[in-house]
Amino acid sequence: MRFQLHEGERISDIELAFEDLIIAGMTGRDGTAVQAHLDELAELDIEPPSTIPIYYRASASLLTTAERIQVIGPDSSGEVEAMLLGTPEGMLVAVGSDHTDRRVEAYSIAVSKQMCDKPLSRDLWRYADVADGWDDIELICDRLVGGERHPYQRGTLGAIRKPEDLIAGYFDGARELPSGVAMFTGTIATLGDIAGADGFSLSLADPRSGRTLRHDYDVAVLPVVA
Repeated sequence: MRFQLHEGERISDIELAFEDLIIAGMTGRDGTAVQAHLDELAELDIEPPSTIPIYYRASASLLTTAERIQVIGPDSSGEVEAMLLGTPEGMLVAVGSDHTDRRVEAYSIAVSKQMCDKPLSRDLWRYADVADGWDDIELICDRLVGGERHPYQRGTLGAIRKPEDLIAGYFDGARELPSGVAMFTGTIATLGDIAGADGFSLSLADPRSGRTLRHDYDVAVLPVVA
């Protein structure tokens, strides 16, 4: 996969490959916020996870920087997340969407993670460049419906557990992702109901530097044929 690494005014083209994809869930620091997300899932008849946080595995081949994904049926939706990427260049950051089939999620969250492509930005930051101000980085997601933009998620990474804590929880105390591993770090509650859309607009906005990672993608719904 080809990316662009932004380091100040310098932009470098890099090619990266990933062998493992980890999706960290229920990663909120605030127990009240975590419960709010559990309540959202309960409204969709989704059972709570066995541990908090929880780490799901999905195929790394689902990762895509495409501006359009295809899904089966109308029951999927996206969400904004910071992604950590273990690479030969060191640990990098992307904005991504753990796009999930909500109907499948009602009977198995683990299976639902494998049902949809996982969009992420082509533009990347070095984690070391934003680590000091990590908590202040804004998470922004809009639903795109009928050509109109609807606010869907707003918050900061201060609501999510620190990257080092999430990595250590899965990799037995490690502080940085191994090369070839991509990790979704978790999301925040939606402003309203969890809902699908014609597309989603994702952003990580760093108020310290004024820089933004953004990825917009369309969702093409394929028919469910018996």
